[in-house]
Amino acid sequence: MFALFKKEFGGFLNTLTGFIVLAVFILANALFLWVFSAGYNIIDNGYATIDSFFSIAPIAFLFLIPAITMRLFAEEKKSGAIELLMTKPLTELQVVLGKYLAALALVVVALIPSMVWIISVYFLGLPMGNIDLGGTFGSYIGLLFVGALFVAIGLWASSITDNQAAAFLIAVFLCGFLYTGFEFAAPFFGSAMLFVQSLGAIAHYLSLSRGVVDSRDVIYFLGFIVLFIFLTRLSLESRKW
Repeated sequence: MFALFKKEFGGFLNTLTGFIVLAVFILANALFLWVFSAGYNIIDNGYATIDSFFSIAPIAFLFLIPAITMRLFAEEKKSGAIELLMTKPLTELQVVLGKYLAALALVVVALIPSMVWIISVYFLGLPMGNIDLGGTFGSYIGLLFVGALFVAIGLWASSITDNQAAAFLIAVFLCGFLYTGFEFAAPFFGSAMLFVQSLGAIAHYLSLSRGVVDSRDVIYFLGFIVLFIFLTRLSLESRKW
C-alpha cells in the first residue's frame, strides 16, 4: 500500500496539472486575502485574524479536490490499467486507502503555505501576537476534516466512471450539496431546522472553527469518510460480479 501511496503522490507532483492546481489554490487565496477588496482582505478588515481564509478555502476545495481525485480511478478504468493494478498483491481496501492517502497528502501540502499568513498576521497585530491561535488551529483541524471528506467523495466519484470530466462534476455536486445543501434547505423544515442543519458539513466545520474539538463533529466527518471509502471499495469489488 505504501508503494501505491508513493506512486500516486509522486504522480501528482511530477505532473504540470498537479502544480497548476496547487498554484491556483494558493494564488487565489492570497489575492483575496491580501490584494482584492472584496470583504475578505485582511488589511482592509483591520483585525488580526485569517478567518477570511477559512471562509474561502472550503469553497476552493470544492473545485481543487475533485480536480485532484477525478483521475485516480477513472483514468485507469478508461485505459484498462485498473485490471493490472488489481492483479497486484493488494486488497481492494488497500488500493482505495493508498490512493485516498496520496490525495489527502496533497491537500495537506496545499495548506502548508498558508502558515505564512498566520505568521504575518501574528506580527502585524497590535499588540504583536494579538491573534486567536486556538480558534485558528481549530479552523485548520476543521479544514482538514472537510478536505478529507471531499477526497473520499471525489475518490468514490472517480471509481464509478471512466470519464474524468464526469467524475469531476459528480464530486463537485456531491461535495457542494453535503457542505452547504442542508444549510439552504433547513429553513423549509420548520421545527426540524436545527436537525437538518446538523446534517451538513458546514455546521460541523464552523463548530470546530471555534477552537473546541467536539466528538460529535469528529464522528460526523469520520462517519462520512468511512462511508465513501466503503462505497469506493464496493465499486471496485463490483467488477467481479
